[in-house]
Amino acid sequence: MSDRNDTRLRRAKRARARIRELGALRLSFHKTNQHLYAQLVEPVALGMSDKVLATLSTSGKNAVAKGKNLAAAEALGGAIAARAKELGHSKVAFDRGGNKYHGRVKSFVEAARKNGLEF
Repeated sequence: MSDRNDTRLRRAKRARARIRELGALRLSFHKTNQHLYAQLVEPVALGMSDKVLATLSTSGKNAVAKGKNLAAAEALGGAIAARAKELGHSKVAFDRGGNKYHGRVKSFVEAARKNGLEF
């Protein structure tokens, strides 16, 4: 792997460890060259894997928006915030997947905050 990817994975691992200590509901964000993905993940007891409560993306037939641009990130953020509120959660811990907080990641979070999600 490249040094850049190693650095990103190290940041992500460190952040997930902190979120695990909190025991909070985790809002995970992942981006690829083609699409954006978001998941609401509930932590469970040690030794077991986390439980995914909801997942939304910009791909597939149930896509929130098409593409990978800022507008798609905003639509995804608003939709995942609405889904979290339907499930009865308003406070989450954000997992940016090791990506820097700018561009699509930033617009995703701002849209989620605007739609009532607290970080």
